[in-house]
Amino acid sequence: MPAPLHPLTSLTAACCTAAVTTAAGSWPLSVAVSAAAAVLAVRAGAGRRVLTAAAAVLLPLGLSLLMLHGLFFPEGRTVLAAWGPARVTAEGLAFALEAGTRTGACVLVLLLFSFTVSAPDLVAALNVRGLPPQFSFVLASALTLLPAVAGRLGAIRTAQESRGLVLGGGALARLAAVRVQMVPLVLGLLEESGHRAQALEARGFGRPGPRTSYREVPDPPAQRRLRAVLLVLAAAAVALRLGASWPAAGLL
Repeated sequence: MPAPLHPLTSLTAACCTAAVTTAAGSWPLSVAVSAAAAVLAVRAGAGRRVLTAAAAVLLPLGLSLLMLHGLFFPEGRTVLAAWGPARVTAEGLAFALEAGTRTGACVLVLLLFSFTVSAPDLVAALNVRGLPPQFSFVLASALTLLPAVAGRLGAIRTAQESRGLVLGGGALARLAAVRVQMVPLVLGLLEESGHRAQALEARGFGRPGPRTSYREVPDPPAQRRLRAVLLVLAAAAVALRLGASWPAAGLL
């Protein structure tokens, strides 16, 4: 039976996948990464939570990209339809597709990591490597808060529907409804984050000085080598992307 992934291996894989996907700038690759992240989330038993949280983030973002770049893309030349100053261009739709799929892949990969990693194991692993306790403190607060986003969003939606908020209708009505839901969601998360921070601070989590960890997280040598390889591949992908963009920008 293979050893479970070390928290730092999961973190490295998520960050490097997001970096490579962003550097590649290819919507087929972004779609493939999104599909792989969704499958892994389902196999890990977190599919519903990951997909719900991703939808809450990506739906308003996708609508804004479609409206901004699909209708008002300044570099667009192939006009498919026009309504006054608004023009639907093939170049604008392609840019919106590439940006939306790339962002969606990064969001799904990072949500997969957030919903499947063990926060105590990750904090213990970071402490062993000598990271400042303040960093572990902030990370622990964020990781314990993220899994509650999807459930909180559903509760806000139910409460607002019971008060007569109409969430149906056209795209503009849905976009307005999403904005109304995001305000109490963000405010509630900020308040809960403050409560969690106070609770962790009361337990001495953020105090400076030597720290003793009673939680051991095995870190096989094979996974340490895998992390090094992933970091090298991600750095190479970013370097290739930057090198390809320099001549186009007139820097060479």
